[in-house]
Amino acid sequence: MSATTEESTTALKEMSFAERQMDRMKRLRSLHTARNEARTHNHQEVIAEEARNNLPPNYEAKRRQAEWLLDDQAKRQEAEKAGKDYDRVKLLNISAVEAERLERKKKKKSPDEGFSTYEQATVRQYNRLVKNMPAADMEQYEKQKQKYGDAFYGGPNVIIHGMHKDRRQAVDKMVDDLEGQIANRARYSRRRAHNDDADIDYINQRNANFNKKLERFYGEHTAEIKQNLERGTAI
Repeated sequence: MSATTEESTTALKEMSFAERQMDRMKRLRSLHTARNEARTHNHQEVIAEEARNNLPPNYEAKRRQAEWLLDDQAKRQEAEKAGKDYDRVKLLNISAVEAERLERKKKKKSPDEGFSTYEQATVRQYNRLVKNMPAADMEQYEKQKQKYGDAFYGGPNVIIHGMHKDRRQAVDKMVDDLEGQIANRARYSRRRAHNDDADIDYINQRNANFNKKLERFYGEHTAEIKQNLERGTAI
């Protein structure tokens, strides 16, 4: 038996019954406290795990993206305060491979979907026009709202004809926008009208397009052969 054990046994013998009972109660209370703390901690962990399970599958990705956006915005503001071009500064800190990947990702994010349906084309045109609109003049908006009252929003029983007067600047802006749309449409190719007098050397539109390609690449080399065939003098 070691000296420490002998000293503990001797100390317990020297303690009275009341002191030993008090020591046991003290240790029992300590055990109860530790058990309650463990139970509370486990309950908190269960609640946290349940909350994590109820989160959407892409929550962590969205959280990291939000943190990156906040950090990127803070760095952009610091660069603007220092009078630097943040996009240029950011490109100086990444490799050429990473810059190329970001450029491909940017192009993939907003591709030109082309024409699918008239409804989708209308939606795209609307979104493009709304995106190009300048910021709303809220002061003018509130003035008109107070001036026209219920007629500002209109309704089935409200007559608004003749109440609103368009500003000259708004009319000029609308005209400029329409002229710009007309100029953009003029740059696109239109379906060519069918020529009834042209020779029909195809059986469908796909065959017609193929014949046009052949004519474009080999027409000058086969012009004489074609003329001989048409005259019937080909050997």
